[in-house]
Amino acid sequence: MNKSELIEAIAASADIPKAAASRALDAMVDTVTDSLKQGDTVSLVGFGTFSVKERAARTGRNPQTGQPIEISAAKVPTFKAGKALKDSVN
Repeated sequence: MNKSELIEAIAASADIPKAAASRALDAMVDTVTDSLKQGDTVSLVGFGTFSVKERAARTGRNPQTGQPIEISAAKVPTFKAGKALKDSVN
């Protein structure tokens, strides 16, 4: 499912116009992104938790030359599925 298909599904499920569903989805994504930028976590009970984790610096290899390269530390967004989501998929 891509973004436009998700917007159509939201609009049909909530019985709202596609434009309103698009604005709602964009607002949700922007809010989660802003919260993660600030270092907060976003927990949606039954769905899951969005958070930011620190990834340590490490040494990797250039696949073309085999030369070692340094990969810098980074913050990466993560998602942990909630119990209800896991149960509904299984």
